[in-house]
Amino acid sequence: MVDVEEDGFESEIRRKVTRKTFTIEEKSSTTKTMTSSSKAALQRMDTKEMAEYNEMDMDELLAQLSSEEINMLSREVDPDDNTMPPSLRCGYFCEKEPTGPLDRHKLIDHINKQALETPDKPEAQPFVAGTVRGKKWVAPKCEKTAELEEQIGIDLGDEYETALSGASQEEIIDLAAILGFHSMMNQDQYHASLLNKGQPVGMGWDGVTKASQPKAFPNEPPNLTNPDETIKRVKEDDHTLKDVNWNNIKNISDEKFTQLFEALASNTHLESLSLTNTGLMDRTALLLADALEKNSTLRVLNVETNFISPAVMVTLLKALLATKSVEEFRGTNQRSQVLGNKIEMQITEIVEQNFSLLRLGLHLEYNDARHRVAAHLQRNLDRIRKDITLRLQSYFYNTLRSKNTYNPPDTRGGSKLVVR
Repeated sequence: MVDVEEDGFESEIRRKVTRKTFTIEEKSSTTKTMTSSSKAALQRMDTKEMAEYNEMDMDELLAQLSSEEINMLSREVDPDDNTMPPSLRCGYFCEKEPTGPLDRHKLIDHINKQALETPDKPEAQPFVAGTVRGKKWVAPKCEKTAELEEQIGIDLGDEYETALSGASQEEIIDLAAILGFHSMMNQDQYHASLLNKGQPVGMGWDGVTKASQPKAFPNEPPNLTNPDETIKRVKEDDHTLKDVNWNNIKNISDEKFTQLFEALASNTHLESLSLTNTGLMDRTALLLADALEKNSTLRVLNVETNFISPAVMVTLLKALLATKSVEEFRGTNQRSQVLGNKIEMQITEIVEQNFSLLRLGLHLEYNDARHRVAAHLQRNLDRIRKDITLRLQSYFYNTLRSKNTYNPPDTRGGSKLVVR
């Protein structure tokens, strides 16, 4: 059964297409939208019958449609069809004539005026200050049960209860500090308890949230080391000069660095060299690497906070392999904060070849390099610890043997220490 409304435009299209006349009569004024029954009828058309219209010229067919029929078809477009632009999927179907050009400011003023003139919705009850409407929330009461009291109760014994009942407030604060209750006291009370200095006068539990006045420490004095005098003593191989500290000395010329490193190559007494924040560059750092290959007494080298590139840092570490006398090397905070994977792997391989280095001050970003360097330095420390243990054992053995107070272990096991 067909609806009465199908007798209009839709039925005419079906009749004309079936007869292959491609003529469309004028649509009746009573039909406005395609009904659900006509849509279902069109969907049930046989595929064989639809195959006849594949070669149909759609432009010619659309040219025969009127503007009203084209608008009718355009409204049947699927709004979710991504193959069509949004302007065609969502058409504008307003039929009213524009009253004039759009004035945005006038439109906003009109909206604001309407919002101000529109009266508020009247409330069911007028507002009265201090009046509570509805049910007021009341916190539930927490009743302590006998079972809960039994779980909390702690029997300290008569001796401890007597001691705590007669303890003063200062003694209880000291006890809280010993037990680690940091939130129950301020910093002054906590440190006074640990150092056994006595609690500050007039400060009890009321001083828990009191801030401690920070102590002002004087600035570090400037480095007054004379570079020229130091170079002279290093050059003369002064046996009393064990430590050279040029940290934070400004405006050191490359000529002075060159003189120091040339003297360091032949020095046999210097053990520590600190050149932190001295403006050390790559050219002078290469001279330092040459001096490290010839010096065999230096134990500590610090070149932090300078302008040494990663490649020259690798050269310095390679120079440590010549004599293997340096036990501590520090070189962080250089011109390049990130060394890179290639440089870090080179540093790792160099460190693993050095069996005298015990401490390395470099920031390594990759976990593999950090773990391998840390493991190798730990092995170096263990090797030295075992060596010192063997030397001590040998020393005590020789000392006791010279005094005839030591007997070697017998065949039955164990050793005897006989004092004669």
